[in-house]
Order: sequence, then structure tokens, then C-alpha cells
Amino acid sequence: MSQLRIRIGDQTHDVDDGERVVDFLAVAAPEWLEVGVGVRLGERDLDFQMTLEDSGELELINAELNPTAALQMTRHTASHVMAQAVQQLFGDTQVGIGPPTAEGFYYDFLREQPFTPEDLESIEARMRELISSDQPMLRLEMRKEEALELFAEKNESLKCELICDKGGDSVSCYQQGEFIDFCTGPHLPSTARIPSIKVLHSAAAHWRGREDAPMMQRIYATAFFSDDTLQAHLDHLEEVRKRDHRRLGTDLDLYHIDESAGPGMVFWHPKGALIRSLIEDYLRTEHLRRGYDLVYTPHIANRKLWEKSGHWDYYRENMYSLEIDEQEYVLKPMNCPGHILVYQTRGRSYRELPMRLAEFGTVYRYERSGVLHGMLRVRGFTQDDAHLFCTPEQIDEEILGALQFMRDLLATFGFDEYTVELSVRDPDDSTKYAGSDADWERAEAALTRALEAEGFDYTRMEGEAVFYGPKIDVQVTDAIGRKWQCSTVQFDFTLPERFDIKFVGSDSRDHRVIMIHRALLGSFERFFGMLVEHYAGAFPLWLAPTQASVIPIADRHADYAQQIAEEARTRGLRIAVDGRSEKMGAKIRDAQLQKIPFMLVVGDREAEAGQVAVRHRAAGNLGAMPISEFIDRTVADVDARALQEWPVEAD
Repeated sequence: MSQLRIRIGDQTHDVDDGERVVDFLAVAAPEWLEVGVGVRLGERDLDFQMTLEDSGELELINAELNPTAALQMTRHTASHVMAQAVQQLFGDTQVGIGPPTAEGFYYDFLREQPFTPEDLESIEARMRELISSDQPMLRLEMRKEEALELFAEKNESLKCELICDKGGDSVSCYQQGEFIDFCTGPHLPSTARIPSIKVLHSAAAHWRGREDAPMMQRIYATAFFSDDTLQAHLDHLEEVRKRDHRRLGTDLDLYHIDESAGPGMVFWHPKGALIRSLIEDYLRTEHLRRGYDLVYTPHIANRKLWEKSGHWDYYRENMYSLEIDEQEYVLKPMNCPGHILVYQTRGRSYRELPMRLAEFGTVYRYERSGVLHGMLRVRGFTQDDAHLFCTPEQIDEEILGALQFMRDLLATFGFDEYTVELSVRDPDDSTKYAGSDADWERAEAALTRALEAEGFDYTRMEGEAVFYGPKIDVQVTDAIGRKWQCSTVQFDFTLPERFDIKFVGSDSRDHRVIMIHRALLGSFERFFGMLVEHYAGAFPLWLAPTQASVIPIADRHADYAQQIAEEARTRGLRIAVDGRSEKMGAKIRDAQLQKIPFMLVVGDREAEAGQVAVRHRAAGNLGAMPISEFIDRTVADVDARALQEWPVEAD
């Protein structure tokens, strides 16, 4: 048996290879067994039941010193407790897999009958009983054949499948009470170390994500170190629920996805389409102002084009194809080959570069039905796509311009906090990347210089670049702290080679063009979903489909209400008149539910004085004022694309 050298602080211990952590700590640091839940050795987290297999420094894992690791162990153990509770309550249920996640944990169960809300309450109650019973988490090592026999006797065919696929000659299982699960760990010492739990909801999910596999019942839950932290998380989840773009899309009549037409295809309703049109108009103006040329390319192209671009070989499973005139055509998954064909319609001189081709291009990509999610993950979507064709000498200016455009654009929509990542190639293995060393060094240096020139804090992601070039990725942070992937600036060294894209230089010789992909919003569908959730449907005034609702108190005030609306419309405002035979309070409530920025109440007093009584959706009653004053103030906010209307103080 070989010897290991384990350090704890300034003490070094000689240990037999394979000694259990608990046995080692009982001698070397017994207090750790009381105050910790596990240890970290190198990059591996171990529970007290696991064995030491490498030399190195041992770190204690607990809620104070390593909260992330401790929380993952807590949630992992809680998932086993949930599976135990389910099998105790519903004995005919097979267990699947139950991993911890970033926000909690889940477990999949093979059961025909979906779990009801009452079932979930019973499961949570039983989990609390099992936690209180202080069941030790015991690690069992056994031969693979023994494990298969054990789970076969328990009629756990799914576990047998997992053991066959993932198990080695020997496998590990964990047991608490009568419940045994095939698992590699790590886990808490006992169930009593789980501090605070909550069962959340259930949903259907295919076994191991395969669409041809059995449908499982997945129960989601979470665990935290304290009831206060758990409650804060539940409050956050409630806020997320209120902001869910799928719910608000229906409530505000913005869009829908019709299963009769196929999943993942968005139908934009008039209000949603109006907001999208306003976004497109703004983007189109900004592109032209910044020296871009707008193009439109076909939605389908011959398969040979996609073979030449490489998409057919590397992306075929995500592409839709059809036969026309005995030839195969493809619904475009990308816009880049089309832009290249526009560039190549004639020879290009260095004097014509940079050429910035932009398109609001609709593309189609197959996504499994299980990952589709409202507007955030769809099969047909429109990108604010652009490709920059330039000389090597123009790279810095083009990257800088793209980043400045991105920053201005995101600020206009209210995103001023974001995370920036610079993905570069693996410095130890340049063979797996397209392009020359000189190409990569020049591109990475240009991206770095641009980020630093604009003062961006960024993380350099070594080895995270895709094979065809380095890139910048930007994740924006929304109003409740969630991060969303948004802008990308990406070099491409493969397409210029595949399509032999050239320009004639000042030396009258052909040179390979530099090609940069650039998307600022990403896709209109996903960005729109983000925007709905960021503002909880209460869009800034310039994007609100209806900017004000005129509410006559009685039928005799209808003409005055129409007069106000017509005057405001002549100044470009989007005004509606609520002429329904409803009480004024009901009309105000409905306008609030539709998140209309302003309500203009008019009665005898307002009609006689030529005024309106203004109410704001957030600030409440603002009092009476001349209609001209209201219009002037409101138009000023719209023209400035203000993120907050004039009665609301900026944060």
C-alpha cells in the first residue's frame, strides 16, 4: 500500500492510500468532524465517508469556509431524502436521477400519475420527518455485479441502466435508513445536517433527456443554510414568476406560440409587433448612422452552399431541409454565408473596406422540444446580425466601434450592468484551431486592446474559444440580478478560407479579408423576452404600445376625450380612449393591469379648463394640468428614449 502526504495547515501527515477521510480526521483533526461537512483535496470535494487517494493540502468544507461546496453537498443529500420520501409515500415509484443545481435540486421519478400539489406537500412533510430522524449517510462500495443484482431485486430498472452505463468494475452507493441510491457523492454526514428545505413544483421530463425515452415526473426543490435565506430565495422566485414573459405575453396580449403551427414558432400580436418595430426602427437608424449597409438574404439556399460553409458537416442535426426540383435546399440556420455572397458579387478594393453588412435575418434551427422555452428558446428567430469585412490594419477600429455600439445600445434599453468574457484559444494546444498563430495573436490582441480602451472589466477564458476564432461574449444583468447572454463579437478564420474571400490591396495584390461576426441584441425574440422580464411588462414610455389611456368619467365627456387623443396623436403619441360603460375605477384598474404609463381622467372640470387629470402607473395621481403641458413633457421623454417618465425620479 502506497503512502500519501496530507497537509492540514502547517502539519504534514503520512497516510495510507485509500484511508477513509473520517478515520484520518479522527486522529489528525477531530474537531473538523464536528464543524465541517466534508473536505477538499486538490480540485476534488470529499465527504467524510470517501477515501484519500492523492497527496495534497486538505481544506475544510462548511457553510462559512466553502459555502458553495457545502450547499451543493446539502442539496445533493436533500435530493436523496426526497427520493426516500417519495418511495415511502408512493411505493410503486421508480427513482431516476437527482442532481443538485445552481438554485436547488430535483429528482426524476417514473410514475404514470403526475404528482398533485397535495402530494408535494406530503412529500415535503415526510422529508422533514426523515431529516429530523438524523439518518447517517453511509457510503457502500460493491462490485458492479452486486449493485446490478441489488437494484434488480428492488425492481429499479432505471438504476440498473445507469450502473451499466456509468459504473466501473466497482461502484458506490449511499444509504440512509432503508433507502439505497447508486451515487458517487459527496454527501453530508447525516440527514440532520440539512438545515432548510422547500419542495417547489413538479413537471414532466424525458428520462435522461431522450425524446424516445419514458416520460418522468420531475420534482423541483431547494435547500439553504437558513430559513431566512430560503425565504429570500422564495421571494425571488415569486418575483421571477410575476415577471415571466410567457405569463405577461398572454396578459398583455404581446405574442403566442401555437402548437397547431408547431412548437418554437412565435406569432407576434399587434402590441408585441409594435414594440419589435420600434426596436427595429431604432436599430436600423443606428446602423446607418454608424456606417453599416443593410441587406436582405433569402431564407433558403441550396445544400451545396451549406456544405461549402461547413455548416452541413458540423450543424446538420439542427438544420431543416426540403427538396425542390430534385435538389436539396436548407432553411438558413445562419446569415453569414449570405453576407459573404453579397460581398463576393464583384472584386473589392481596400478602398471599399471596411464593409459592414447588417441584416435583421430570420433563421431556423432545430431545438429539442424539451428545451424550448417561450421566446427565450425557439426554432425560428430573427438576429440583429452583422458581418464586418476589413483589412488587418482596420481590426482595432472595427472591434472598438462594435463595443461602443453595444454599450450605447444596451444603455438605451436600460442594461448598464454586464459581465464580459474574452474567450481565447488554449495556449498549450494550438493544433485544434483554424487559422495561423499570427491570425490568433493579432485577433486576441485586438479584442484585448478594445476592451481595455473602453474600460471594460472582463474575464479572460483560456481555452474557451471556438475553433474558428476568439470572441467577446456579454451577459447583461437584469432588474432582479439574473444574467442573460446577449452581445457577441466573434472572429472567423474558417469562412474567409472556405469562400476564398479577398480584397485587392494598395500593392494591387489579392489579400485574405478579415471577417468578424457581430450580434448586439442576439435575437429579437430572446431580447424581447428579456425586456419583458426586465421591466415586468411595464415598458419605458417610448416602447409602450399604448402610452396613455384617456378615461372619460361619463358619456358626455367622450367628445372631449377624443379631442385630447387626436391632439396627442398629431404629436406622435400612442393614445387610446376607454369609452366603455364601466366605472372609472374599473377603467383605471384595467389600465394599470395593462401597464399603460399614463391615465388621463377627464370630467366636467377638466373639459371646462382644457385640462386633464393625470395619473401615472407608478407615481399615482399627479393632479390636473393643461393638455399641451402633458403632451410636451411626454413627447420629450419619448424623443429622449427616457427609461423613466417625467413624474418618476431616476434612481
